[in-house]
Amino acid sequence: MTLDAADLQDLTAALGDRLYLQVAGWHLYLGDAGLAESLAIECSAFLDQGAAVCARRALEAVQVPIGGGSSRLPLARLLPSSQLCELEQILEDRCR
Repeated sequence: MTLDAADLQDLTAALGDRLYLQVAGWHLYLGDAGLAESLAIECSAFLDQGAAVCARRALEAVQVPIGGGSSRLPLARLLPSSQLCELEQILEDRCR
């Protein structure tokens, strides 16, 4: 299942405004980090698998450059567990 351009833009905005990375106690929202669109694109590829599977697979697929790009971590390793639940809630309506 893929999203049309308007739905993808809506998902990107929701992800950017509601989800954040947590590093050393700091919260960096995905919109500010420039990661919301990448996550939305990955999510759109997995929507037919249900919200929980979609969220986990998309978070593993998005690789975040760290240390000036010398290393990469999956986005899943930078989000607190509460944000995984938030992502699943955002995706729930779109999986139907």
